[in-house]
Formats: sequence, structure tokens, C-alpha cells
Amino acid sequence: MLTHGQCVAWLRAFAALIDENKEFLTDLDSAIGDADHGTNMARGTTAALGKLDPAAPLGSMFRSVGMALVGTVGGSAGPLYGTFFMKLGARLGDVKDVSLPTFAAALAAGRDGVVVRGKASVGEKTMIDALTPAVKAFGSHIGEGLPGAAAAALAAAQQGRDATVDMVATKGRASYLGKRSAGHQDPGATSTAYLFEALVTAVGEE
Repeated sequence: MLTHGQCVAWLRAFAALIDENKEFLTDLDSAIGDADHGTNMARGTTAALGKLDPAAPLGSMFRSVGMALVGTVGGSAGPLYGTFFMKLGARLGDVKDVSLPTFAAALAAGRDGVVVRGKASVGEKTMIDALTPAVKAFGSHIGEGLPGAAAAALAAAQQGRDATVDMVATKGRASYLGKRSAGHQDPGATSTAYLFEALVTAVGEE
């Protein structure tokens, strides 16, 4: 079971990791993007924290977070992360706590929303390279309990993030560089790995 308190802790830990690493994310983005991923994400997650309501059901809470990200994060990251959280929330519905299979399905719904919105797939040097393996790993490890599933998701996200270094981007601003985009870690995949690092942190805190 994933509790409402753990979900709130997850979002707070994600915002803290983004703020702590915003300069690093912007440096990554400066090499292959618009040099604003860190600052944009920090602004968006700060706004999202303002939407957290400990009394709200998970569905409405995550939808509010998604809308805050869409409204405050510039570039493609706002719509993509916003879509993830809104689809996640829509799948969870009006519950306070959620079973691990249901949460795994909600993560998959969020991932599917990002795929549709960004028209990206694994191997194109985007956040999907970290998000897809993380979501799959969580779902395949729920038998190990929440800590095991979260840890597996983080490991998969980090592996996917690292794999983007050697990829040639075919989507987004980085695709304009062609082969010159190889050799650089994707900033979106990096912030996605922070999302699952935050989940591990939230689980450990409770």
C-alpha cells in the first residue's frame, strides 16, 4: 500500500531534488537544449508544492500538481510532466491510499500520456528513456513490496538516464544537433531519475 502521506512526501522530495540540482540540469540542457530545464523545473515544482492539499484525494491532488506544472514550466517539460501527473491522478481517482498494483497501473497511465503527448519512444534521447524502464520495473517488482519496487524503478531510471549519453537525439531541441547530440546526458531523463529517487526517499522516510 502507498499512503497519502507517502505521496505528499514523494512530491516534496522531488521538488527538493530539482531545486538542489537545478544548476546541473541547466548545464546539461545548455549542451543540447535551451539551457533552461533546471530553472524551469525548479519554478514548476515550487508552484506545484503550493497546490498540495493533505486533505485532498490523490486523484485531485496529482491533477492539481500537473496543472501547476503545465502552467509554470516553460518548453516541452511543462506539458510532458504535467501530462504525467494528470494522467496518474486520473487513474488513481478519489482515494486516500492506493494498492501497489493500482499505483503501478497509474504510473503506466502517466507514462502512456507522456508518450502520446511527446510522440517519443525509447532510444530517442528523451525523458522516456528513463521513465519507461522505471515504470516497467516498478510493476514487475511489486511482489517485493513498496521499498523493493521503488528501488527497482530507481535503478532502471538511472540506467535509462545513463544510456542517453551515447544516443543521438531524434526528438526535441537536441535533435537539431544531429550526431553532435551524442556524448551528452539528456536533462529530461535526468530529472525523471530524480522523480524515482524521490519516491525511494519518501518510502524510506515513512
